[in-house]
Amino acid sequence: MIRSAPYRDHAFVIGLVMLMCGVASAASAQDQAHRSLVSDVVKQVLLDPTTYAPTIVAWTATRLDWQSSQAFFESGWTEHNARFTISGLGDDTPMSYRAGNRQILTDAFSNLQLSLVNNASSRVVEGLLIPRYPNHRKLFRTIGWIERSVMASYLSYGLSAGHFRQWQENGRRAQQLGY
Repeated sequence: MIRSAPYRDHAFVIGLVMLMCGVASAASAQDQAHRSLVSDVVKQVLLDPTTYAPTIVAWTATRLDWQSSQAFFESGWTEHNARFTISGLGDDTPMSYRAGNRQILTDAFSNLQLSLVNNASSRVVEGLLIPRYPNHRKLFRTIGWIERSVMASYLSYGLSAGHFRQWQENGRRAQQLGY
């Protein structure tokens, strides 16, 4: 399963992207282009569904898995996922339902940061290449769109597939055991 880096790593990458923007606008004539690039990037990232899709899909899958596991926990079963145990070790006592929900929300914000960094860096690269090679505007935008879509799909699948499978397995097992 894909796990995103801690928050400080995301802040470092965002700072690096912003530094690249600053280096790219050395002359005063480029200052206006820099401000325009930053505002365009922010607007495009915030309006792009590939920014939010992996987070929403992963959050949904994890919540379904967590909710469907509760009947087992009430019957004395242990949690296999170490991220959702009291001790932090697999196959141990699960954390409380509320703590699990907080963990899921924390993971969602971390996943959102990963998407934001990816989409912002993609948009910055587009914004720097298009003025330099204006005849290839459509090519750069198409490549950027493909990259963001592939990354969103990859993250969505990697972050959610196991949880969706576990949710389905929990449903089958709960039915068999009469929970």
